[in-house]
Amino acid sequence: MKQRLDQSRILIYSHDSFGLGHLRRCRSIAHSLVARYKGLSVLILSGSPIIGSFDFKARVDFVRIPGVIKLKDGAYTSLGLHIDLEQTLQMRESIIYHTAKTFKPDIFLVDKEPTGLQGEVTSTLEMLRQQGTVNVLGLRDIMDEPMALKAEWERKQVAPVLENLYHDIWVYGLSDMGSPIEGLGLPDAIDCKLSFTGYLDREIPSDVNWVAPINLDQPFILVTAGGGGDGVEMVDWVLRAYESEPQLPYRAVIVTGPFMPPADQQQFHERSEDLGNVEILTFDSHIELLMQKAVGIVAMGGYNTFCEILTLDKPALIILRSVPRQEQLIRAERAVKLGLANMLDPAGKRDPLQMATALQALPLQAKPSAGRVSGLLAGHENIAQMVHHALAASDQESITA
Repeated sequence: MKQRLDQSRILIYSHDSFGLGHLRRCRSIAHSLVARYKGLSVLILSGSPIIGSFDFKARVDFVRIPGVIKLKDGAYTSLGLHIDLEQTLQMRESIIYHTAKTFKPDIFLVDKEPTGLQGEVTSTLEMLRQQGTVNVLGLRDIMDEPMALKAEWERKQVAPVLENLYHDIWVYGLSDMGSPIEGLGLPDAIDCKLSFTGYLDREIPSDVNWVAPINLDQPFILVTAGGGGDGVEMVDWVLRAYESEPQLPYRAVIVTGPFMPPADQQQFHERSEDLGNVEILTFDSHIELLMQKAVGIVAMGGYNTFCEILTLDKPALIILRSVPRQEQLIRAERAVKLGLANMLDPAGKRDPLQMATALQALPLQAKPSAGRVSGLLAGHENIAQMVHHALAASDQESITA
């Protein structure tokens, strides 16, 4: 049943330097909250260049900040503007700060990056904390291998920001999968701010106006590379399996993602033309509908795709990425232990026969629900309760001040 939080406002920040994951997670949370609270408005700050390609519910809107992209050497550069990075970051920080000052959110929810890209949200966190806003950091279930994350956060001076500027830290996962800040040596005061929400079940969009990009009458395995920027090896491995074993029983529908390099996309399209049981798409904003129709899913181990697999209860084969972060490797290994998915590690020679064998077995694999993990998909419900609690506590502080 819907409840009222009249005139309440939530501002969500997503740095979105690369890929679709951050944006899709923030959008999912925003939509879930406005569905539960009819007096609530949510504004998303995002650097995603394709945020306008997505639909947004009433009372959810976005502000597009100038985009940046992370290069292979770890450096950043401006995405669409022919100006230097320093100017782009100054513009981003200014837009974030002044949007927050004008919007006056009751809750400021920061996705994944405690200080924002290159520290761009620290000034906003300080200003909002003084205004009485509840600052919350949202973390996915797995961040990275502890020593690597510890070095990164020490370099960015994250600990004092977590201790002094944030009220709460919400982990979008289960304690059964471990804590994303375990082994970082953070003060106990920070650890006490941590709450596990459970995974974020995904809302499946209506198919009323959806034009299916493929023939849905015949069963298929969906292969999704997410945003696609780091999915080239996975797609190549699947294609080589079909090239080596053309009699595989299920056709493959491969979604490369909009950020896969055009040259690689072109090569994959050309190779698929010689295969009668492989189709290649670039992007579908309603990919959940394709996932829903698939007999099994082959995907990288990113957080959002993992949530979709759990929501749709699909047999899944995770082809993890272990660089530049160990996040997907850790998530896949722990998911296998809990009986939620199977995995293949592409670190070896990527044998096409090994992939073909895994693809043939995929539709017969146990579904995630067979693992019977308690509270697995309670994320949105728990976040709604946390929002209600945070706003109630904030109101009480205002009354007693």
